[in-house]
Amino acid sequence: MRKKPGFTVAVILGVGTAHAQTGDSARQSAWSNHFQLTVINQIHSGFEAAYTGSNSLADSVEPAATSVTTTLFLGRKLWKNAAVYANPEVSGGRGLSYSVGVAGALNGETYRIGNPEPVLSLSRAYFQQSFPLGRTSYDSMADVVNQVADLLPSHRITITAGKFSMSDFFDRNIFSHDPRSQFLNWSLMSNGAWDYPADVKGYTSGLVVEWNTPEWAIRVSSVAVPVVANHPKMEYVFGKAHSETAEFERRLRIGVRQGTVRLLFSYTADRAPSYKAGLQALEMGNNQLLAVIAGDAEGTGYGGHKTGIGLNIEQELTARIGLFARGGWNDGKDATWAFTEIDQTVSAGLSFKGGPWKRPDDIFAIAGVVNGISADHRAFLKAGGSGFIIGDGSLNYRPESIVEAYYNGRLYEHVYLTLDYQMVTNPGYNRARHGPVHVLAIRGHIEF
Repeated sequence: MRKKPGFTVAVILGVGTAHAQTGDSARQSAWSNHFQLTVINQIHSGFEAAYTGSNSLADSVEPAATSVTTTLFLGRKLWKNAAVYANPEVSGGRGLSYSVGVAGALNGETYRIGNPEPVLSLSRAYFQQSFPLGRTSYDSMADVVNQVADLLPSHRITITAGKFSMSDFFDRNIFSHDPRSQFLNWSLMSNGAWDYPADVKGYTSGLVVEWNTPEWAIRVSSVAVPVVANHPKMEYVFGKAHSETAEFERRLRIGVRQGTVRLLFSYTADRAPSYKAGLQALEMGNNQLLAVIAGDAEGTGYGGHKTGIGLNIEQELTARIGLFARGGWNDGKDATWAFTEIDQTVSAGLSFKGGPWKRPDDIFAIAGVVNGISADHRAFLKAGGSGFIIGDGSLNYRPESIVEAYYNGRLYEHVYLTLDYQMVTNPGYNRARHGPVHVLAIRGHIEF
């Protein structure tokens, strides 16, 4: 129902860029063609709730919710260090309670889905050009999703222009980023406090510039934002509606083990009202402004601003074990406009390859996350307000906490089956609906 980040992570356990392989030569190709199909079926337990609001997770056992996405990843090399990519996609299905009631929502694939019936769309269509810097060596880039097999300069500036997901480039984590093969929860696949600009399906249009070296990278972007909170229509109005993101990435070694630290800064200007204005609207019965905050109406004017910061760590502990962690904060003054209703978040976990039990291509991982919201956001929800994700009609505030574990098994060369468990306490930050809620999922995934 909402939006989906990122593309399939090509390497499940490893550190560094997702598809770079250092070498002196590579098999180069003019075309790249890949495919994925993901089907997720989820169900959750019933739990005691003192009351239920318009955006509450159902407190009774729901019928199983199923989502389906299938994507074709096409790439074409144009000339030296340049390529164009397009991703036609079909998506359908729904999330539990139509993806409302939990700020760290339960199925990352339901971001794409605004209609339960399968819908064809063009998720990505962008041009990419790299420029070598100085007397550089070259990296051998494997033919993977949205990357033609090629040699690219190790020291380079890369410009990307077109339609894409911000999480294709920012806040990546090799252990915790992709709901098609890793964690399903929204606040584990991305930094929940980063209200990253995107339409309801997870995409935006604009420009990303990256400066890459073997040891570090700097990337910046300026992109369009939604006209209506979490809706398809986008706009870029200089000085009024736009979003900028900057990230510094440092690749490290602890002994022979590789790791990466990423520091992200974001700023967004849009039509989002403040939560204080939302409180006044509740007192005065201004349903128009409340509809804007809930994502049911277009904002009447500009003036919304959101500033945020995020920290993202991945570290290889052994050849088979990886550690990951994120922390994020945004000012929480104006309404959430694109991702989800989280203003502070901390998460950490471990990922294990299956070598010790003779299943080297399998992955077991476990993680925990704690999410919070600002004082203004709490006051708005307690007074009976709703955003586009949460709103129980009142609020007995407690941080929302989530534990998730999954086992992803490789059945055949291109076929994977995952069993997933989530436990959510205080869904929607509400102690009056404490839970815990137990969520079970099975996921089938094909990629080649």
